[in-house]
Amino acid sequence: MVYLAPLNSTKMKTNIYSLLISILFPIFALAQPQSQLVPLWEMGAPGFENRKDIPEQAQDYWVKSINNPSLTVFKPTKEKANGCAVVVCPGGGFRELVFDAEGIQAAQFLNSIGVTVFVLKYRLPQEKDSPYTPENVQQDAHRAMRLIRSRAAEFNIDPNRVGMLGFSAGGAVIMMVAFDSGDGDPSAPDKIDRLNGRPNFQMLVYPGGTAPEAISADAPPAFLICANDDEYGCDEVTMDLLQKFRAANVPVEAIFLAKGKHAFNMGNRSPLVTVNTWPQRMADWLTDSGFLKQ
Repeated sequence: MVYLAPLNSTKMKTNIYSLLISILFPIFALAQPQSQLVPLWEMGAPGFENRKDIPEQAQDYWVKSINNPSLTVFKPTKEKANGCAVVVCPGGGFRELVFDAEGIQAAQFLNSIGVTVFVLKYRLPQEKDSPYTPENVQQDAHRAMRLIRSRAAEFNIDPNRVGMLGFSAGGAVIMMVAFDSGDGDPSAPDKIDRLNGRPNFQMLVYPGGTAPEAISADAPPAFLICANDDEYGCDEVTMDLLQKFRAANVPVEAIFLAKGKHAFNMGNRSPLVTVNTWPQRMADWLTDSGFLKQ
């Protein structure tokens, strides 16, 4: 007769739990995007250095209280990396940043096609009691472009293939720098500020803000996408931009979705196929434009 010792159910559960953790933790770790935080200024934003250490606030999908503007870097695998880089500007009405759906998820997609991504946390003039202005936002965007170009070798990117992707208010951020010359100050004590701060290309997704009165012929080529039923009028902004790009003979690709409303993000929450798959249209444009070449 074989005697079987009674099982210690608590110990068994603990062992099973430990086994599951040992198996699943590496999988979860691999699933999470690996990132690096890079402040735009080591000592804080010029004129606001004393606010550098005020903590950010984050909850659910948003981040706000941006007092130390920064870049969160997401790198593709070495096998996929092609030297192209994109600064992603999440939306949020300049009150908050939709950092997950319009930052991290955008980075994950762009990483999958070999693009190195820098998600920009810019200052928010419309946040309650904010001391910041749109000029500070423009300063953040210019600084982001210049900082990335100054460290191109470190990030293994081509400084002449650095573009920007913006959603909603993030599209307005891009317009602040894409239609500006971006020339740096050749006599600036900080060498980073001597570099050009204009993107090489731009991708505007249901862009907010206002199109400039005119677009110059040397403006960066553009990819535009919006839904015809955008409830915030971003479809009108997009149409205005399209007409002005065409008038300036600047390469532009524009998609007006029949339906989709505002804030469809990277499309993964929509039951509409055209919305769900729109990021691939952006990837196609990047490919056809030559920005993804090794």
